[in-house]
Amino acid sequence: MVLEIADIKVKDGTADGFADAVREGIKYVSDTPGFRSARLTRGVESPNRFVLLIEWDSVEAHNVGFRESDNFGRWRGVIGPFLDGAPYVEHVDEVPLSIAG
Repeated sequence: MVLEIADIKVKDGTADGFADAVREGIKYVSDTPGFRSARLTRGVESPNRFVLLIEWDSVEAHNVGFRESDNFGRWRGVIGPFLDGAPYVEHVDEVPLSIAG
C-alpha cells in the first residue's frame, strides 16, 4: 500500500465549492482498480489549503491505472476550476512505529 498526498491550494472564496466538487468527483477516483480509500482535510490556519490523502495498492495504480484513464480527465474537469496552481503530489510508504503506553 502507498499513500498519495496531494497538497492543494484553491482560489479565494472557492473552498466550500471545492470540497463539494471533491465529494462529487471522488467517484472517478474510487472507480479505479487499486484504489483503497480517500480522505480530504482542510487547513485551519490556511482555509484555502486542502490535503487529499488517497491509499492505493501501488504507485502504478495511481500513476498508470488512474492518471492514464478517462476518469482522470473527468476528475480534473470537476475540481480543476477551483485550483490555484497545480497540486503538489507525492507518494509515501508507512514506517511502522512501536508506541508503548
